[in-house]
Amino acid sequence: MAWYDEAVFYHIYPLGLTGAPRQNDYGEPVHRLNTLLPWIGHLKKLGFTALYIGPLFQSVGHGYETTDYQLLDSRLGTNEDLRNFVSACHEAGLKVIFDGVFNHTGRDFFAFKDLQANREQSVYKDWYCNVNFWGNNEYNDGFSYDNWGGYNLLVKLNQRNWAVRDYICDVIHFWVSEFDVDGIRLDAADVLDFEFMKALRRTADEVKPDFWLMGEVIHGDYSRWANENTLHSVTNYTLHKALYSGHNDHNYFEIAHTVQRTNGMVPAHIKLYNFVDNHDVERIHTKLMNKAHFLPVHVLLYTLPGIPSVYYGSEFGIDGRKERGSDDSLRPYIDLKEHSEDYESNPCTRLIAALGNIHRDWNGDLVWGDYRQLHLTTQQFAFQRGRLIVAVNNSDGEGWFNVEAQASAYVGLLSGRRIENGGGRLNFSLPGCSGDIFAPDDGQLPVEIPAKEEAPVEAQPEEKPLVKLAAPEAAPAMAETVPAKAEEKPAEPENKAESQPEDVEIPDIPYDLMTVEQLQAVILAKMAKNGPVTEQMRRDVVENIWHNSLVNWANSFR
Repeated sequence: MAWYDEAVFYHIYPLGLTGAPRQNDYGEPVHRLNTLLPWIGHLKKLGFTALYIGPLFQSVGHGYETTDYQLLDSRLGTNEDLRNFVSACHEAGLKVIFDGVFNHTGRDFFAFKDLQANREQSVYKDWYCNVNFWGNNEYNDGFSYDNWGGYNLLVKLNQRNWAVRDYICDVIHFWVSEFDVDGIRLDAADVLDFEFMKALRRTADEVKPDFWLMGEVIHGDYSRWANENTLHSVTNYTLHKALYSGHNDHNYFEIAHTVQRTNGMVPAHIKLYNFVDNHDVERIHTKLMNKAHFLPVHVLLYTLPGIPSVYYGSEFGIDGRKERGSDDSLRPYIDLKEHSEDYESNPCTRLIAALGNIHRDWNGDLVWGDYRQLHLTTQQFAFQRGRLIVAVNNSDGEGWFNVEAQASAYVGLLSGRRIENGGGRLNFSLPGCSGDIFAPDDGQLPVEIPAKEEAPVEAQPEEKPLVKLAAPEAAPAMAETVPAKAEEKPAEPENKAESQPEDVEIPDIPYDLMTVEQLQAVILAKMAKNGPVTEQMRRDVVENIWHNSLVNWANSFR
């Protein structure tokens, strides 16, 4: 598997975060990028494993009107600063991807400057789309050309020109050799030429193992862009919209339908890039009509199929909205020192840290575990990811769930509450505007449950809620409770592998119709016929809970 499949991304817009001037005077470099070095530790504390940062390269304004693809923007520093920054990220175990603005250039780019100077005689006149020397524009160039988004500041590159393709592919080679970058987010990928993207994919396969190409795509069938020939992934704007509107409208049907639809667009091995806000859209804390929905929104972000990403500052619950057509408030300067207490005092920050730990410790389930819908109403939603059961409640009051379950008991990884399995089902409630992730309770849960240093909560009858999470009217918060007393838990074998699953009755049906437990029993029985079954062999079988994998394993015996 590739690193990006299991990644949890943090997204930085560097010109904003460092407080760089809005306009570039192309003066002496100012080493603002170095002020981001302390943020690397911040990312590690919150459980992020990868960083998407950009735009980075020399431009005149917001960064997407590139002047020089091989020079760090002088408002941020020098190429040496960027080399050191990426190296520091790698030393901390973070992968890094850059913004690749390859659909258009700025007007100060060398090829366009030559076009202005030499017009019809320019060797670069075919580098841009539909250059018309009989036309004109607001800059009085004496010619017109195609642009992006109606902005002549952004000059559309002719990606069908082999010279342009070769140049951009050389840029990727340069970024890898000079900065050791691990991938690229392609700006405006939904308007890139498909043959151009195929050339980029071939280059990605050449420059570095598991070099990742992720494209910005707003609408459409994502498989057109994310497939074996073009990009590895695209931005999941469809889910982005559903996550906030599904809470604002108290309509989990929208989110569930969106998940089913996007899952049907691309095969399971292609992970879409999921997010709730970024440098182009308003902050999630601003968009949510009920701010307490911050908790269930982010539970879904981290547990639904795809690669989760958090935009810088949103882990602190900051606001940001578009004002008079400007994105500036979406891309603010932030002094990390001012948030030094947030790890303990800010419920938004604590939630993101907890979800990061859960994603790390239950990576196999949240990355490769099958998604299965278990419960759906307008205000309650539950689904299974591998061994985990995820439940969220968008109502202002208590919401009840009754879902199918396999394990004998489950523990909420956010709340610490313990729920017994009653007849193959879990019956439980969640407080308003909350969510939890329930893991099988085998006595060896890897995630430390957040708790106060006080007496444990007494066990409650099974049909009643065990603990409370955040109050609906409060800001989203982690539950401040601990699991029920250890002596109240039913005794379990020290090693569950010793008691499972040999005692499962094996029906005479095809393997693909069997349950996970039945397949595990089949495999252990076949192993026993071939010789002694060691404890490690038994453990390997019991810990594999992926149905398709077990079917293939069972079929592999002769």
